[in-house]
Amino acid sequence: MTVFHPYPEDLPPEFAVFPLTGALLLPRGKLPLNIFEPRYLAMTLDSLATGRMFGMVQPDPQASKLEHGPGLYRVGCLGRLSSFSETDDGKLLITLTGLIRFSIDSELDLVRGYRRVRGDFSRFTDDLDVAAPAVDLEREKLLAALRGYFAQRGVDANWDAIRRMSDDALVVTLAMACPFEPVEKQALLEAPTPAERAATLLALLQMGAAGPDLPSGRSVS
Repeated sequence: MTVFHPYPEDLPPEFAVFPLTGALLLPRGKLPLNIFEPRYLAMTLDSLATGRMFGMVQPDPQASKLEHGPGLYRVGCLGRLSSFSETDDGKLLITLTGLIRFSIDSELDLVRGYRRVRGDFSRFTDDLDVAAPAVDLEREKLLAALRGYFAQRGVDANWDAIRRMSDDALVVTLAMACPFEPVEKQALLEAPTPAERAATLLALLQMGAAGPDLPSGRSVS
């Protein structure tokens, strides 16, 4: 199957958004989602029929409530439905692959209960580069912080798989998978460059490694 690499002119000016606290999608990342609410089932089916793209964005707890729901952070990430299956009870299991970040210009009228926005991609066109960016990652320092972070949370990790990841894939995967606070997830999303995202990730892991023990039971591979 040919990998989908859109050009700026291929991007939709208006698209659905899925507001979900704590869910982070980054360019080149893959986010599995379990879709079961009627409005988001409708959103997913409509997206499958019209380009297979919608955006992920977090509600902003500091923003005023809007007509259609909670206020949203102004930056999200557009993704493309790269896998799709339906369960016997009517749920949809999908994977959304991150393409490019966007700024919200304005919110549009609801369609079948789900929210839509007009987006601006102009600040983030570098996200569309086919080649993975050079991250300049302090890899051993990050892995040391990651061990401490996981130890604090009782996380079982597949260290062989982690060591095999490229620097860019490692940063994207950890940023999306680690249970950071929503505001921290947003900081990772809005980091201007991959190098700044890697530095932010390292700082968050180091702070988390020094923090109190949290409930165990997570697994990361």
